[in-house]
Amino acid sequence: MEPPNPSERRWSLPFTRAEKDQMIARYQELLSRSQALILTDYRGLDAQGMYQLRRKIQKSGGVLQVTKNTLLRIALQRAGWVVPEDLLQGPTATAFCLEDPSAVAKALLEFAEESKILKIKGGLLDGRRLRPEDVKALSELPPRPVVLGQVLGAIQAPAAQLAGVLTAVLQQVVGVLQARADQLKETSQTA
Repeated sequence: MEPPNPSERRWSLPFTRAEKDQMIARYQELLSRSQALILTDYRGLDAQGMYQLRRKIQKSGGVLQVTKNTLLRIALQRAGWVVPEDLLQGPTATAFCLEDPSAVAKALLEFAEESKILKIKGGLLDGRRLRPEDVKALSELPPRPVVLGQVLGAIQAPAAQLAGVLTAVLQQVVGVLQARADQLKETSQTA
């Protein structure tokens, strides 16, 4: 059963203990799969805007959840993550970065720029707090496949250079041997 979503409640009845436990469990499950999280203030965003934002985040490899600050705090503590107390104030929508954090950050910043409503509060990456400007810097990193390609290229470059040097040396040796063979052939023909 899917845990209740705080933004979809139509009335202001308090959550039951079971509903709260379900939400904490959902947050913990997402945290266990996340490489990072980015916290936003979604105040003023209508249902259509929230739907578009969720789709954009999903396409970039993340999950966007409207989170209850107290319950997210508990889930962060239980998962061993840093708890950014000052970011857990006011309405919070949390982007859980399940794949490439830079892609999720980029999607959030693009949406914030388009909507002029969404505000980036900050986030967490590798146990380190991110300020809004850090999230912007994260969004400017190349995508994961590009970074992996660059790393692979850096690893392969010395091997390729070594192969080139060895090939050149072998060509020189072959050239010297060929010249000597030609010299011996000329000497044997004149003798």
